Amino acid sequence: MTQPPAAVTPAVVDLAVDAWKLARLFERVVARLDAGEQGRYVNQARFLLRRIDATLEAAGARLVSIEGQVFEPGQAATPLNLADFDADTPLVVAQMLEPIVMGREGVLRMGTMLLQPRPQGASP
Repeated sequence: MTQPPAAVTPAVVDLAVDAWKLARLFERVVARLDAGEQGRYVNQARFLLRRIDATLEAAGARLVSIEGQVFEPGQAATPLNLADFDADTPLVVAQMLEPIVMGREGVLRMGTMLLQPRPQGASP
């Protein structure tokens, strides 16, 4: 007999977001190593991210990153640097500082992002 999925608690969400941030930081640090040393460490970070995704999925949630997407007001992430740009400047999400956490019923936790101007010639 299969058990019903566990509920996503705030503590699980906090732990998943913190692990996601640590894995991303770890990947940036590893990128500074020699190419021959990077592979093993990057694979460990990817393994952690896959475990986080699988655990959240079993509980009915998932982490979402919208990096590289066109910024639209009302997205489920708070832009920290929106005031740095004119209202008519087309923007893209340059970096997710915290992912969006989605549940079966919608947003469980808003993400945090940094924006940058959309490059010239980029499609909307």
